Amino acid sequence: MDWFTAPEYWWSRLIFQRALAGVYLVAFLTAALQFRALLGERGMLPIPHFLRRVRFRDAPSLFHLHYSDRMFAGCCWAGCAVSAALLAGLDSQLPLWGGLVLWLVPWALYLSVVNVGQTWYAFGWESLLLEVGFLGAFVGNDEVAPPVVVLFLLRWILFRVEFGAGLIKMRGDACWRKLTCLYYHHETQPMPGPLSWFFHHLPQPLHRVEVAANHFTQLVVPVLLFTPQPIATAAASLMIVTQLWLVLSGNFSWLNWITIVLALSALRIPAAAPSVPPAPLWYEIVVLAVAALIVWLSYRPVTNMISRRQVMNRSFDPLHLVNTYGAFGSVSRIRYEVVVEGTLDDVPHEDARWREYEFKGKPGDPRRWPRQFAPYHLRLDWLMWFAALSPAYAGSWFGGLVERLLENDRDTLKLLRGSPFPPDEPPRYIRARLFRYRYTTWRELRETGACWERTFVREYLPPTRLAETVQRR
Repeated sequence: MDWFTAPEYWWSRLIFQRALAGVYLVAFLTAALQFRALLGERGMLPIPHFLRRVRFRDAPSLFHLHYSDRMFAGCCWAGCAVSAALLAGLDSQLPLWGGLVLWLVPWALYLSVVNVGQTWYAFGWESLLLEVGFLGAFVGNDEVAPPVVVLFLLRWILFRVEFGAGLIKMRGDACWRKLTCLYYHHETQPMPGPLSWFFHHLPQPLHRVEVAANHFTQLVVPVLLFTPQPIATAAASLMIVTQLWLVLSGNFSWLNWITIVLALSALRIPAAAPSVPPAPLWYEIVVLAVAALIVWLSYRPVTNMISRRQVMNRSFDPLHLVNTYGAFGSVSRIRYEVVVEGTLDDVPHEDARWREYEFKGKPGDPRRWPRQFAPYHLRLDWLMWFAALSPAYAGSWFGGLVERLLENDRDTLKLLRGSPFPPDEPPRYIRARLFRYRYTTWRELRETGACWERTFVREYLPPTRLAETVQRR
């Protein structure tokens, strides 16, 4: 019997790789369609400015060699093309070494994007995609059965994702220990989905059951991944069901989907696998060397995970090979939203005709029902949620957003649901106001048709015109 490979996971490997390629495709598409306004040469946080401050060794990226918006777009669309090819199974048509190299291409391209993405890419699922994508290159293709050690390391990632998230909750907000966090979470989460209103209005006893089930799935079930089959398959299946529940309840980019992809690698699918020759010696050496590297790099993430001062979503190496994860260590009780408005009036009085900008995903018009966007990631909308929590989260980019709205910048307006101003007539002034949002009740929904009720809190940004913005920058 071959000690190095596990033929019984043939179909799990195949499904895992195709699903991983699908997540890659979404990630590159997100980058290609949004980067100009966020990171481009005229973006809110221009990559060329960042590259002048950061060394290659601290943030390895192809763009240290050269940057232009055309080159960035080329890398993103090349990533889309390679991901689509992998989704279609091109790696299975290549020799083993060729498939391995092909899988490393999207990893290297996306690493280049993340390492210059700054605040817009400071999310845990960026590092998670890179960590899973790197290991995905070594799980083999149709010429070899999947290596046991790589399958184990994929479960090791899944364990850290779930167990780390469970620990951060138990150590963080007291509402997780009291089983009451879901009294608020569906209403205050970064980007609600079309069913979030209904989830929020579930009975409170059911919310408590949800939290208890979450603790079980994140603190007990991950340990079962390392037990014999069929227990490990049952554990992974339970995780998939839990992640699908989260997919229904909100928009969390591809976090839930990449977690599901990881869980797929732990399933033992009862189907006959084709007969393949033993793994070549060079492949065994490469895989074992990669495994040794991952084990060595796991020290700091594990130390962080067991620490009482555990932090969430941090990478401990510039290649994002082994990272620490976690989500919602604290839960907001009140939802705030920054509402951005503009006017064509010469004097920005309170009674001027202010027109509101609508974003694609974040709440705005109380009568507009949320849409499902995940796994697509609306980066500006997510950062607007953080900006509402504290102006400190918006200090580096919010002024740039206002300036571009005052210019009617085409690339910036593409990130929004629409502009209230014609292309040839930009607003004279922009202002931002902070509102408290809450879900309406069943009665209010029937009477008004609105899913949100909002109340003015305070001014967030006073009326600002272009000359003032440019001078500040």
